[in-house]
Amino acid sequence: MNLLLDECRDWRLRRDLPDHDVRTVQETGWTGIKNGRLLALAQRDFHVFITGDRNLSFQQSLSGLSIAVAVLHAESIRLIHTRPEQRTAYNADTDYTDFC
Repeated sequence: MNLLLDECRDWRLRRDLPDHDVRTVQETGWTGIKNGRLLALAQRDFHVFITGDRNLSFQQSLSGLSIAVAVLHAESIRLIHTRPEQRTAYNADTDYTDFC
Protein backbone atom coordinates (compact mmCIF):
# COMPACT_ATOMS: atom_id res chain seq x y z
CA MET A 1 0.00 0.00 0.00
CA ASN A 2 1.32 3.46 -0.91
CA LEU A 3 1.06 6.00 1.91
CA LEU A 4 1.82 9.73 1.79
CA LEU A 5 2.85 11.58 4.95
CA ASP A 6 1.82 15.23 5.06
CA GLU A 7 4.61 17.74 5.55
CA CYS A 8 3.47 18.32 9.13
CA ARG A 9 4.12 14.64 9.99
CA ASP A 10 7.55 13.42 11.07
CA TRP A 11 9.19 11.29 8.35
CA ARG A 12 10.35 8.83 11.03
CA LEU A 13 6.76 7.60 11.37
CA ARG A 14 7.46 5.45 8.31
CA ARG A 15 9.53 3.16 10.52
CA ASP A 16 6.28 2.01 12.12
CA LEU A 17 4.88 1.03 8.72
CA PRO A 18 7.46 -1.43 7.37
CA ASP A 19 4.95 -3.33 5.24
CA HIS A 20 3.96 -0.22 3.26
CA ASP A 21 5.61 2.10 0.76
CA VAL A 22 5.69 5.41 2.66
CA ARG A 23 6.79 8.70 1.12
CA THR A 24 6.64 12.22 2.42
CA VAL A 25 5.24 15.32 0.76
CA GLN A 26 8.78 16.69 0.81
CA GLU A 27 10.15 13.64 -1.06
CA THR A 28 7.56 14.02 -3.81
CA GLY A 29 8.50 17.68 -4.30
CA TRP A 30 5.04 18.85 -3.26
CA THR A 31 6.10 20.96 -0.28
CA GLY A 32 3.95 24.06 0.10
CA ILE A 33 1.15 22.86 -2.17
CA LYS A 34 -2.26 23.58 -0.67
CA ASN A 35 -4.48 20.69 0.42
CA GLY A 36 -6.93 20.67 -2.51
CA ARG A 37 -4.21 20.43 -5.13
CA LEU A 38 -2.13 18.14 -2.91
CA LEU A 39 -4.98 15.63 -2.58
CA ALA A 40 -5.57 15.74 -6.33
CA LEU A 41 -1.91 14.94 -6.96
CA ALA A 42 -1.70 12.34 -4.22
CA GLN A 43 -4.69 10.31 -5.33
CA ARG A 44 -2.88 9.41 -8.55
CA ASP A 45 -0.09 7.47 -6.80
CA PHE A 46 -1.14 6.89 -3.19
CA HIS A 47 -3.81 4.94 -1.33
CA VAL A 48 -3.73 6.87 1.97
CA PHE A 49 -2.83 10.45 2.90
CA ILE A 50 -1.73 10.76 6.54
CA THR A 51 -2.09 14.18 8.10
CA GLY A 52 -2.60 15.92 11.39
CA ASP A 53 -4.86 18.60 9.92
CA ARG A 54 -8.09 18.20 11.87
CA ASN A 55 -9.78 20.85 9.73
CA LEU A 56 -9.07 19.16 6.41
CA SER A 57 -12.57 17.70 6.06
CA PHE A 58 -14.06 21.16 6.67
CA GLN A 59 -11.73 22.84 4.17
CA GLN A 60 -11.88 20.27 1.36
CA SER A 61 -14.53 18.05 -0.12
CA LEU A 62 -13.22 14.54 0.46
CA SER A 63 -16.09 12.77 -1.26
CA GLY A 64 -15.21 11.46 -4.67
CA LEU A 65 -11.51 11.14 -3.90
CA SER A 66 -9.84 7.85 -4.68
CA ILE A 67 -7.50 8.28 -1.70
CA ALA A 68 -8.27 7.64 1.95
CA VAL A 69 -7.44 10.44 4.37
CA ALA A 70 -6.25 9.52 7.85
CA VAL A 71 -6.06 12.29 10.45
CA LEU A 72 -3.88 11.57 13.47
CA HIS A 73 -5.31 13.30 16.52
CA ALA A 74 -2.17 13.80 18.58
CA GLU A 75 -1.35 16.32 21.27
CA SER A 76 1.30 17.89 19.00
CA ILE A 77 3.26 17.11 15.83
CA ARG A 78 6.22 15.89 17.88
CA LEU A 79 7.16 12.27 17.23
CA ILE A 80 6.64 11.31 20.86
CA HIS A 81 2.97 12.29 20.51
CA THR A 82 2.20 11.12 16.99
CA ARG A 83 3.84 7.69 17.14
CA PRO A 84 1.31 6.19 19.59
CA GLU A 85 -1.57 7.55 17.47
CA GLN A 86 -0.13 6.01 14.34
CA ARG A 87 0.53 2.65 15.97
CA THR A 88 -3.07 2.52 17.07
CA ALA A 89 -4.47 3.53 13.69
CA TYR A 90 -2.20 1.55 11.37
CA ASN A 91 -1.43 -2.09 11.64
CA ALA A 92 -1.33 -4.91 9.15
CA ASP A 93 -5.06 -5.59 9.64
CA THR A 94 -6.27 -2.04 9.08
CA ASP A 95 -8.85 -1.46 6.38
CA TYR A 96 -7.79 1.97 5.15
CA THR A 97 -11.18 2.65 3.60
CA ASP A 98 -12.40 3.25 7.17
CA PHE A 99 -10.49 6.54 7.17
CA CYS A 100 -12.24 8.13 4.21
